[in-house]
Amino acid sequence: MENPEAVRLADAFSMVTGSLKELPDISLELVSGHELEPLWDDLVDSHHYLGCKKLLGNRLKYMAFLGHCPVAALSWSAPAKRLKVRDDFIGWTDEARHNCLQCLAANSRFVIFPWVRIPHLASHLMGRNLRRLKRDWHQAFQVSLLMVESFVDPKRFRGTVYKASNWLHLGATKGYTKIGKGYVYHGRLKEVFIYVLEPRFRDILGVPSTSDVKRALPKQVEELSMILHNLAWDPHPLTQLSIDENDLQDMAKELADFHHEFHSCFARNEQERLGYGYLAGLLSNLTAKSAEPMALHIFGDKSVRSLQRFMKTYRWDHEAMLQRLQAMAVHHLGSPEGMITVDPLEFPKKGNKSVGVTRQYCGRLGKVDNCQSGVFLGYTSQKGYGLIDCRLYMPEKWFSEEYKELRKENLVPEDLCFQTKQDIALQMIAKAAEAFPARWIGCDAAFGSDDRFLASLPQGLYYFADVKSSEKVFLEKPEIGIPEYQGRGRPPSKKRVVSAHQASTVSELADSKELNWTTVNLGEGAKGPLLAHVACLRVYPSRAGLPAEDPVWLIIRKRTDGQIRYAFSNAPETITFQELCQASCQRWPIEQCFEEGKSHLGMDHYEHRSWPAWHRHMLYVMLAQHFLFRIRARFKKNSRHDPSADQKNARNRLASAPTDQGSSHGTSGVYHQTQSHSLSLSQKETGQRGQVFRL
Repeated sequence: MENPEAVRLADAFSMVTGSLKELPDISLELVSGHELEPLWDDLVDSHHYLGCKKLLGNRLKYMAFLGHCPVAALSWSAPAKRLKVRDDFIGWTDEARHNCLQCLAANSRFVIFPWVRIPHLASHLMGRNLRRLKRDWHQAFQVSLLMVESFVDPKRFRGTVYKASNWLHLGATKGYTKIGKGYVYHGRLKEVFIYVLEPRFRDILGVPSTSDVKRALPKQVEELSMILHNLAWDPHPLTQLSIDENDLQDMAKELADFHHEFHSCFARNEQERLGYGYLAGLLSNLTAKSAEPMALHIFGDKSVRSLQRFMKTYRWDHEAMLQRLQAMAVHHLGSPEGMITVDPLEFPKKGNKSVGVTRQYCGRLGKVDNCQSGVFLGYTSQKGYGLIDCRLYMPEKWFSEEYKELRKENLVPEDLCFQTKQDIALQMIAKAAEAFPARWIGCDAAFGSDDRFLASLPQGLYYFADVKSSEKVFLEKPEIGIPEYQGRGRPPSKKRVVSAHQASTVSELADSKELNWTTVNLGEGAKGPLLAHVACLRVYPSRAGLPAEDPVWLIIRKRTDGQIRYAFSNAPETITFQELCQASCQRWPIEQCFEEGKSHLGMDHYEHRSWPAWHRHMLYVMLAQHFLFRIRARFKKNSRHDPSADQKNARNRLASAPTDQGSSHGTSGVYHQTQSHSLSLSQKETGQRGQVFRL
């Protein structure tokens, strides 16, 4: 029977439909202690299955409006006093939990009202609320929030909003509720999600990091760990480390402990065992690292189908695993000066049954051929770099009726629709920008030459975007107007450039003998410094023959072999020349991640055809690289470092990289201990502001 009050309230508002981009700005207001709080209580009591009562402890209530029409309501209140999966994740003692529980809050209510039909509104509002919650909570209660939690009833919801907003899925509750001084079992399990607001929360709480928290391994994983004590590791990522035979045997157990940090992502212990074996296979010295040879090598012939199903159809939460991995990346690499990078990567394929396969440009082959293409995100800071996300690109033809059966066979999500690589990248970058501290966004010319893409990047971040050599720019902003009618033909009606200033291609500017170059030392190579010649100037990009409204930096980088790269940056005019060069160096490490993934970790060895298996394989490659980062960090102090080998590798990378960076980074693992760049200028411009060089 319908709630009469709910009907009354719903009738008071007209149906709200459309997309976020089409609608006017939606406001999010704090209504606690405000005259709007009774409206919040009334609407939540009518439209949330828990009603508006039983909000414990400190609480804040928010309401979202489209004009004067309420569209959603949220609240935050006291967290659960005891919660095993959360407390295990934090790793705190009972005393620390008792003293610091006030630093956590729970998302106790969240409802989109029934008269609202706006796709992605929930994740949009959640992201906005999280960005201001820490400040609002401190102002209201003088407490600094470290993280927030939420509970999702799986019988009612799937937790899509929290997954889309980069929350971590920790597992499920045990089905107890507190009554009086004790706990009573009710059997209604809820999924637990948390969102870390302060990456340094463990340091603040004085508890060990996740790598130091030891949990008991399931029996099946422990047995496999014993079997893999003599795993034949791929030697290349370990060649510069002081690792003896005993260390190699211990690394199998250490690998099991590392993989066990993701135990809450699996529904059964057998899934964790299969995942651990898959990870070990990627790190082994097998020449073929697809599911079948890895299963035969590690488990035996009876487990081939099980490992294939583990990647394709078994129900385990790979999205939660990715979120946990990203949290690790923030902890190890996070820096306000960081750069989020995006790059496409193609994988040649001979058949036509694998998900997303079609004839398209393949960068690896340098021509149009049969391949799959993925969009990958990386993150770079002075602490190191690594891959943090990926998504398979689905060509438009795959959404036609002709491919309906193939989509079903390959388990393509039913709600997936066609998106360009630029649109996919924008979605991924927007999520990453909420989770990762960053100053820059880097991309190659496939994205940088798309002005719509650049204009849609998150506000507050500067882009460093490679562009094509044919890109046209104005050195000065020309006069725009409608040309005078010459008396012949149709009178002109569109605005054009009417002054003498005409656009030039960036390659024409690079050929000018009047351009001022600065020689930059990117690092030391085996035969001396690795040099590049750099020129920076302010230009107005040409958009359909007209100058852009605002100027940008054009950075031209010429390698000693004569190859030239061009990039735009919307960094302010006051930025230093050194900062622009440093951003240039941050652009290339994602290519190094690709090279190492393909050379040593089976990134392109997969034979999976389905949508889930492709993404799960790439996720396990990221896990393998992160494990190598931990190993390198552990043995760094005692490593037998060979400077000449590093210099030779750095020089080879400079010669082969698509950009001209060549600093001496570590060469193994997705997260690399980045040595300080020996970035020096031939002129004394270290502290000089970016200078406009005129022709």
